Amino acid sequence: VQLVESGGGLVQAGGSLRLSCTASRSTFSINTMGWYRQAPGKQRELVADINRIGGRTNYVDSVKGRFTISRDNAKNTMYLQMNSLKPEDTAVYYCNAQYYNGAWYTYWGQGTQVTVSS
Repeated sequence: VQLVESGGGLVQAGGSLRLSCTASRSTFSINTMGWYRQAPGKQRELVADINRIGGRTNYVDSVKGRFTISRDNAKNTMYLQMNSLKPEDTAVYYCNAQYYNGAWYTYWGQGTQVTVSS
């Protein structure tokens, strides 16, 4: 599975961005998909994840109420709508997919830079 992120960029604090992650295969067969981020000098952290049919979502406390994760399996795409962005949201954002086919497989995208200026 190849994952390609898009939608990153430079935005002022309080602004919005929408990230997209498109998979090279049908996401109907992908269990959990998620967004992670890594800021300079920090460990990669889970931002949000979503189950296969989108009925369960999970967010890190720092983005609750500001970010919304969703997926459109018909388009093989996952989204992260980011509102009320803060400078501390600045990071490289990575798409992650976990796929079960007799064993668990984990895939990562190449990352997209999000920079929030104060």
